[in-house]
Amino acid sequence: MGQGFLTPIGNLSVSVRTVTRRLGFIILTTMLVGEPLGAQQDTGVVKLIDFEEDAAGRWFVVNDGVMGGRSSSTLRPGVPGIAVFEGYLSLENNGGFASVRMALGRPALAGADRLILRVRGDGKRYQLRLRPGRRVDGVAYGRSFVTEAGQWTVVELPIASFEPTFRGFRPRSVPRLDPAEVGQVGLMLTDKQEGDFRLEVDWIGFCRQDDPCDLPPSG
Repeated sequence: MGQGFLTPIGNLSVSVRTVTRRLGFIILTTMLVGEPLGAQQDTGVVKLIDFEEDAAGRWFVVNDGVMGGRSSSTLRPGVPGIAVFEGYLSLENNGGFASVRMALGRPALAGADRLILRVRGDGKRYQLRLRPGRRVDGVAYGRSFVTEAGQWTVVELPIASFEPTFRGFRPRSVPRLDPAEVGQVGLMLTDKQEGDFRLEVDWIGFCRQDDPCDLPPSG
């Protein structure tokens, strides 16, 4: 595993306190993405996260081990400029999710109208998750996207389509997602898709409301 990458939690049962310490350490040592990285030339897509340097090492793992499950995952470097989210989703012991997260410097997504990702998957359905603030637990907002096995795809996810979730349930009386309050971004595999998984990520970006935004081509 390359230098700077976090040791994956794997199937260990990790307390919320332990994960909180991890997140606090990452925030204090990196001050991640206080400002977006800039717009991609001629597209209007503001690049939020790329993997040209050591960005993959800033992500941390939260799997179903926190509730007794046995799923495993990590986010590691692949070919230069690409990160790989991979692992094994297990349904044993009432488990069934694997995820990684990264802290953002608020208000990194202020004014965002939609999230854009360039990914190459395995045909499975993944989620992009956004969390307000710094809390490890609590309400998250998720949006699923389907990958095409072996094909690079540019995925567009409107902010308005992100739905609140809390421990697998949709809570009531929760306000709509305010992108200016987002303090964490994550990737997750769930929905009882048991087995090995692999998702390559080139970059994650966003478009601002009312700004022209021409998506780069897939492939």
